[in-house]
Amino acid sequence: MSDTVEAWIEELLKSDVAGAKMTEKQSRIVQSAIEVFAEKGYAASSTSEIAQRAGVAEGTIFRHYKTKKELLLAIVAPAMTKLLAPFVLRGFHKVLDTEYESYDQVLRAMIENRIEFLRKHRNILKIMLQEIPFHPEMQERFQRDVLGLVLERLRKLVAKFQDNGQMAELPSTTVVRLSVSAIMGYVAVRTLYGEREDAVWDDDFEREETIRFVMRGLGLA
Repeated sequence: MSDTVEAWIEELLKSDVAGAKMTEKQSRIVQSAIEVFAEKGYAASSTSEIAQRAGVAEGTIFRHYKTKKELLLAIVAPAMTKLLAPFVLRGFHKVLDTEYESYDQVLRAMIENRIEFLRKHRNILKIMLQEIPFHPEMQERFQRDVLGLVLERLRKLVAKFQDNGQMAELPSTTVVRLSVSAIMGYVAVRTLYGEREDAVWDDDFEREETIRFVMRGLGLA
């Protein structure tokens, strides 16, 4: 595994999608698949490499998962539904329940919260960033089980600023869409590029420019 055993992986390995307890071999397959998918991406990964890393025969994988796609979904689907959404919302509760004087403080807190979340759950987030655009069933699950819950909380926060006269009367959905798009874009590029050893990346500058970009777009800067 990576540096530390991530909390969501510990939960994931307790049972499979159907709720049955995983065997030792099945747990090794899932752990190895997480590593390989995160390192190489789904398309460039092979079940033979996953089997080799797990120390099992390739046929053992297909006894548990009919296809490589099924193995991917067995990892991502429960992670989003049962683990990622609660982890995301648990972190966001701290952000969204805090009193802020201005909206830029909210954006800054959201970014810092997401970076900390990323450090703890790097592999699953990397797999999701890489694979969700190419798998409609994953998009649907993410929108329903994660994004929908987060957006609802953010809309309430935006409405509070508007009620206090601190933000223009734009549709709250528009404010949230612009904010989330910019923050997710920053976090995604930071994850896939900014942390590479050869990257030219000033994180403080990129973070503040992202916040200024949103504030200007909302007419608040």
